[in-house]
Order: sequence, then C-alpha cells, then structure tokens
Amino acid sequence: MMRTLVELIAAKRDGHALTEAEIHHFVGAFIAGTLTDYQMTAFLMAVFFRGLDDAETVALTEAMLHSGSVVDLSRVAGTKVDKHSTGGVGDKVSICLAPLVAACGVPVPMVVGRGLGHTGGTVDKLEAIPGFRTDLTTVEFARIVGEVGTCIIGPNQEIAPADRLMYALRDVTGTVESIPLIVASILSKKLAEGIDGLVLDVKVGGGAFMKNETSARELASKLVAVGTRAGKQVVAWLTRMDAPLGVAVGNANEVREALGVLRGEGPADLVECTLTLGAEMLVLGRKASDAAQAMAILRKALADGSAARVMEKMIEAQSGNARVVERPSLIDVADCVVDVNAPRDGFITSVDAHEIGLVAVAMGAGRTRADGVIDPGVGLAIDAKPGRSVNQGQRVARLFVRERAVGEALAQRVAGAFRYGDVATPSPPLAFARITAEHVYRSCNADVMMGHRTQ
Repeated sequence: MMRTLVELIAAKRDGHALTEAEIHHFVGAFIAGTLTDYQMTAFLMAVFFRGLDDAETVALTEAMLHSGSVVDLSRVAGTKVDKHSTGGVGDKVSICLAPLVAACGVPVPMVVGRGLGHTGGTVDKLEAIPGFRTDLTTVEFARIVGEVGTCIIGPNQEIAPADRLMYALRDVTGTVESIPLIVASILSKKLAEGIDGLVLDVKVGGGAFMKNETSARELASKLVAVGTRAGKQVVAWLTRMDAPLGVAVGNANEVREALGVLRGEGPADLVECTLTLGAEMLVLGRKASDAAQAMAILRKALADGSAARVMEKMIEAQSGNARVVERPSLIDVADCVVDVNAPRDGFITSVDAHEIGLVAVAMGAGRTRADGVIDPGVGLAIDAKPGRSVNQGQRVARLFVRERAVGEALAQRVAGAFRYGDVATPSPPLAFARITAEHVYRSCNADVMMGHRTQ
C-alpha cells in the first residue's frame, strides 16, 4: 500500500530509501499541486542531509524528466550534442560555445537555468540582450535548432517542469549542494532536449558547488553513469573554479565578454574552457576524429566569423537585437563605476570566487528569494587575476552599480576577496580531469552506478 506524502517525507528524513513508484508519486503530486511548496522544501532538506542512493537518484531523474515532454529533434540532421556546467562565478561559456559548435556543423539544443545561489544563470544573462526570449515552446525550440543549428531556452511548462519548480526552491532554501539533486536536475532537463550526446563541465573549487576534487569526481561519475544508462554519449571534464572565470561577473557584462570570444577576443581562461568543451562536442558529434582536429576546426570558425554569424542568427530567431554581436555596448551595463585598488605591491595569489559571487548577488545580479527580480546591468570586472603583478594603488577590480553608495559599501568585500604575496604562484591547469563511461565502469560496480539494486 502506497505511503502518504507526509510519510514519504518522514521516511527520507529518517534516512530510509523510497521506491521508484513512491518517488514518481511524490513528484507527480508536486506537479499536480497536491504537494505544497513547503512540503517539497522539507523533502529537499531531508535529501540534502540524508542523500539518495543510486536507484533513488535514477528514479527522481526519470520522474522529473517525465513531468513534461521530450523534444522531438528527429528531423534535425546530425548528432545533437549539448553541454552543461554545474555552475561557477563568471561562467558564461554556454553563450559563446553553443553558436561556435553549431557553426562547425554539430546541432546544439540547449536548455539552461536561472541563477542558483552565488552563481549566475545563462537564462538571466541572455535576457540582458534587448528583446531576447528564452521562454519558447518546444515546437519553436525544435524549429530554431533545425534552421540555425542551435537554440538556448529556459525550462518551461513542457520541458521538465518539476525541475523548474524545484530549482527555484533549492536556490533560496540552502539545498543546492546535494549531489543527487544536482544529478536529477541536470539530466532531467538534458534528456528532455532530444540530444544524442552531452559534455559536462563539473566545476570544483571555492566558487563552485563542489568544493573539493573528491566530491566533484563523485558528481561527474554519477552524471556520466546515469546519462549513459539513458542511452546517451556522455563525457565530463573537471575544471577549476577558485577564481572567477574570465573577467566579467554579472549578467550584461558577461554577455558582452562572451560575444568578445566569438569575435576572436576574450580572456585566455574563458577561451581555453570554451575550446576544451567544444572539442569534446565536435568529437561526439562526429565532426572531428580527435581533440586536436576539433580544436583546429573551432579556431577556424572563430577566425572566419562563422561562429559570430550563427550567434546573430540565433539572437534574431529568438526575437533579440542581433546587432549586439558587433556592438555589445547596446547591452546596458550600469554606468556608475567604483574601483578597488591594490593595497600593496606584489602578486595576486588568489581571488575568492565565492565571495565575488555573493557580492554580485548583493548588488542585485542574483536572487535571494524565488520571486526576486534581478538587475541585469550590475556586476563586476576582475581586472587582476591570480599570478598578476600589481603596484600599490593599481586597480584590481571594478563594480558597476546604479548608486555609488552601494558600490562603495560592497567594494570593501571585493577588496577582501583578493590575497597578495611577494612571489608569483604558478597557475594549475584549468581543465584537469576527463571522465568517461569507461572510467566509471572500471572504478565502480556497474550495477550500483547504473542505479540497479542487486538482489
């Protein structure tokens, strides 16, 4: 006999496993409105502390996936490949990566989210482009992927609606950093896109949700395992997120920076991350035989302008002002600028990405409640990254705010995020571990990792 919804919450609170049928019933009740937001929040908190086993994680992913419809991209020629990042400060890779890979012949359907915790969201960033719509129907989504080669939208009532509702609750209830919830959230959206392959960017470090390599590897392995179980080609990279990625933090100025990458510009770390993930996508999409060949194809698409032209087509197809690709100044950024200067001569040894992300939220670039409204124009620029030599009084960061008093108050927090030393410290590789299904199978019991309970 099926337990009541309250009994299921209590069971998970006490650390007991739920059956596949119970998890589907629970998610279905939430979508139907018979389970309240506060009851779902209680369940999410119970999962945060008690976790889910692999079978429960698979069941939750499937329940969230089938809370909506799966996009039919069968009429789109080619191997459809998407990319997903677990979130980091200054991570605007998706914005330049999708049109770049599409320009190389691999269709990229992409469903992305809004800001979560101290990290920005691709939906919020793209909506800084005048007129740009992310609230398209699945029919519009499939049509644009077919015509342009890529389309980036947010979760809607059709694609994993359970995730959209649960995502908003997690953002404001301190339940973000849970591996099973992250796995179910990511894969329910991605599997609903109609993709054939998926490249994952699992961030690790102070500015990421996964603070250490052990937890990042665990998350990446579970994502690869569950995605492979669903019949998809999945590869994950671990990338460092101790300092913000690129220079720009905030919605409008991050879009400007991503557009710079498509024009052959952009900070070295942002370009490196984009090309590393893009190369994997081209190999999965059968447009390159290996990473070296893929890199050459990607660089050519940047150099000849074809990536920028795909971006223009995507923006126009999604009702935005495509002129921003050549004139990023058309994207509004707050014009009150407050500088942060170095207190001494020396080298930047670290920049606390987590603190920078929290400052961005405090400025209004993120949300502190589910129904919060963001200001796309506020943000920061990190002008001096780790390893850079600076002189006393030299500018290391800028805050873009609407009111100077707000910027001056927050500037102290930004100043405190920088650490200085007398010698330069070498920067470790940005992308440092690649995880595939073969690695997962070799290191784990396949039945457990794929979510099957052994008898």
